[in-house]
Amino acid sequence: MTGKSTVDPLVNSLRDAVVSLERVILGKPAQLRLCVACLLARGHLLIEDVPGVGKTTLAHALARVFGLGWNRVQFTSDLLPADIVGVSVFDRATQQFEFRKGPVFTQLLLADEVNRASPRTQSALLEAMEERQVSADSQTYVLPEPFFVVATQNPTDQLGTFALPESQLDRFLMRVSLGYPDAGHERELLRSEERRVLLEQMQGSLDSVTVCQLQQRVRQVHVSERLLDYLQQLLSMTRTRPDIRLGLSPRAGQGLLRAAQAWAFVDGRNAVLPDDVQAVFPAVAGHRLVRDGLRASVPVDEFVREIIGTVPVPE
Repeated sequence: MTGKSTVDPLVNSLRDAVVSLERVILGKPAQLRLCVACLLARGHLLIEDVPGVGKTTLAHALARVFGLGWNRVQFTSDLLPADIVGVSVFDRATQQFEFRKGPVFTQLLLADEVNRASPRTQSALLEAMEERQVSADSQTYVLPEPFFVVATQNPTDQLGTFALPESQLDRFLMRVSLGYPDAGHERELLRSEERRVLLEQMQGSLDSVTVCQLQQRVRQVHVSERLLDYLQQLLSMTRTRPDIRLGLSPRAGQGLLRAAQAWAFVDGRNAVLPDDVQAVFPAVAGHRLVRDGLRASVPVDEFVREIIGTVPVPE
């Protein structure tokens, strides 16, 4: 199976955007490409890591380079659902209730430290993430396009955190971790300007209209029947292994396919290869799988790559 490379102005603009991101987030090209693929696949992104490694900076950089309007919500234990989706306020002049839209009505929503809010508040994002709309007072309000949630969370063993339920985790197409920089890139961070200054200097390579066009183009990337067979075998493996209590859902399978298409598109190819599926599989599957028994202690990335190794690759 081969994927043919093409010269495409949109792809070139996309590569320029990735280069701009790499100037701000140093030494993390694979993670940045996953974030871009997540956006192009019309998914939502969960960035999980310890404080101070650039999670919030990455979200800001994504909004700037893709020319998206964005809002930030700092999730805390006293945050209410209405603080996110909006609230109806009685207007004395009209003698009617008027719905005042919350910060979720934006193109990129940064849900900062999402697991510090209560489960009730976390659930306020479920409808928005799945259906790209908000229901309030028997009315439905459509969210802007594109709509992209970037949530950050600290490890769940830290104080003051509430683990995200499986239903919410399943709505995040990908989970990525940045990790600490290597010595060389950390030295560059220490010598260079503050990331905040670099963010202010960033020029948008794209705009929201172009992003929507790119998302449509991603769905046109060819997927062969043999590639679908391979993807289904991966899904089946997560559902039949005795050491996995909860495997990948059909929604996860659809997301995996879109993510692989986006990965191929970013690479300038018009067909999905098994390598594309393998490249995005850990980020798509790692946070969804609920493991059981002794294998639960194996690092997630190692466990997911073990699954990849057990499924034959089509030739």
